[in-house]
This record gives sequence, C-alpha cells and structure tokens, in this order.
Amino acid sequence: MTWERRRLGQTDLMVSPLGIGASYGVGSAAIEAAYHEHGVNLFYWGSVRRKGMKDAIRNLHAQRDDLVVVLQTYDRTGFMMKTFHKKGLRELGIERADLLLLGWHNSAPPRRILEQALALQEEGLVRYLAISGHYRPYFGELIQQAESPFDVIMTRYNAAHPGAEVDIFPFAPEKRSGLMAYTATCWGRLLDPNRMPEGEKPLTASECYRFALSSAYIDTCMTGPKDSEQLTEALKALDGGALSPEEMERVRRIGAFVSS
Repeated sequence: MTWERRRLGQTDLMVSPLGIGASYGVGSAAIEAAYHEHGVNLFYWGSVRRKGMKDAIRNLHAQRDDLVVVLQTYDRTGFMMKTFHKKGLRELGIERADLLLLGWHNSAPPRRILEQALALQEEGLVRYLAISGHYRPYFGELIQQAESPFDVIMTRYNAAHPGAEVDIFPFAPEKRSGLMAYTATCWGRLLDPNRMPEGEKPLTASECYRFALSSAYIDTCMTGPKDSEQLTEALKALDGGALSPEEMERVRRIGAFVSS
C-alpha cells in the first residue's frame, strides 16, 4: 500500500503525506525532484529560511496552484507579523501563503496576535490559519471548538511521544481541524544506536514517518532533511505504507524505551 495525497482537515488543500521543512538545509534540486517524482507538494518555510527551499518554490512557479506553502511566524507582539509575512512572500515569489502557522503556542494566542493573523487572511495574503505547540491538552480542547479560527493543528507525534493518541485523537473524528505531525524521529533519538534497547537495531527515518502516517488522524507529517540522502530515506515511507502489526509493536517498544 502506498499513500496518496489527502485533504487537510476541512480545507480545500490536498497535501502529500510528507511535507518538507526548510530549516535544515536540503537543496533545491532534491526538493524539486521530490515534487516531480513523488508528488510532494507541502513546503514549510519555517523559522530558519534557507535558500534551497526558496529556490525550489521559485523554480516550481509554473506549478504554484499545486503547491501548499506554509509560512511560520513566532511574532509575540503582532506589530511585525504583516511586515515579515509580506517579506517571506516576496522572497518566495508568491502572492499569498496557503497556511500561516502561529508557532509554539501552548495556550490560546493573545488576541493581538490572532487579530493580526485574521487581518492577513482578510487581506488575501494567506488562505488558512494553523497553530503549533507542545502542550497537547490545549489542542485537544481546540479541536473540539466549532468556531475555532485554526484550520490546521501541528502537533508533536512520534513513537517516543505518542501522547496525541490520548490528548488529541479521541476528539478528532469530525476532523474540524487538519492534523500535521512533526518531530517524527524525536529529534533523531529514535535513529541513535546508542539509545536502543540491548540487541535492537535503531529505527530508520522512513519507519518513523510510517509510524506517524499509520494513524488515521494524521493528514501529513513534516520531515526536515539536511541533504538529498536524508530526503531520499524519508521518501521511502511513501511506498512503505502503514506499519504492519509486527512492525508497529517493534516501533512502539523502541519508542517506549527511548522515552524512559
């Protein structure tokens, strides 16, 4: 079984199961190849905005309508959000972002932040709003709100930190908000031979992404490769499909050990 694009929550965005983040340095050629050869169309212009992704999005300008571009803001005042958002759009050569991600909020963002984000949406500079953070119970509350301003939630989810299965997933059946997973490799800890149970081989990156994508609640999972080799390994997850019961048991066993 291979994974194909899926709808992101209740938006009209069709996203690839894997999205690529800009922060770690993968080059434009590898990103463009992932689009043309594997259909990867979700590109995350986060806190560290590297040239590789900027060039890739510019080079894929003819396919702009097929791309889903995420711009992130860590602005805590609201005063500079529009300025930096428009700067990001200019750098990428696009007129609007598909998602504006309010980064690292463990509770409801201050009203001044939300008002600025909604103003960007009203002005047509962004289509949908997203939020990320580490305090999952807040997202469990947020996803139940019928009038939530957030169309997408990005949450930590991996074999060492599976708490979204308790804090978020039970409240997600109606899919009011799309769910994006990140930190699938637990910042590389699930890949580290020195952190494994005795006699156990470390997980591969593709197994980590397959774990996240095996959940029926996760729409897409972010990967942050530093080079083409790491991206190639991540992309293997697309052909691997959902983990088998035996594979899932092993991945969870390793995850529990790493988190202990």
